[in-house]
Amino acid sequence: MSKICQITGKKAMVGNNVSHSKRRTKRTFNVNLFNKKFYWVEEDMWITLTISAAGLRTINKKGLNAAIKEAAEKGYLTDIKTLEF
Repeated sequence: MSKICQITGKKAMVGNNVSHSKRRTKRTFNVNLFNKKFYWVEEDMWITLTISAAGLRTINKKGLNAAIKEAAEKGYLTDIKTLEF
């Protein structure tokens, strides 16, 4: 599975390492991702999401159901899209 947050859609960015002599080499800025299980009360089921720290804060702020609904509308969730909202 690719390194993409299922709630916010964040993914790795590409940039440069810049040395003291201003020499530039490519590098990636990875997202702070982890797998977390949530109990989805509205659907009465457990789901496992690959989310970033920002995605976890979004779930804490808006609630799991609202965050999943918004992520499905934006196309970040592909495996839970079959559920109706």
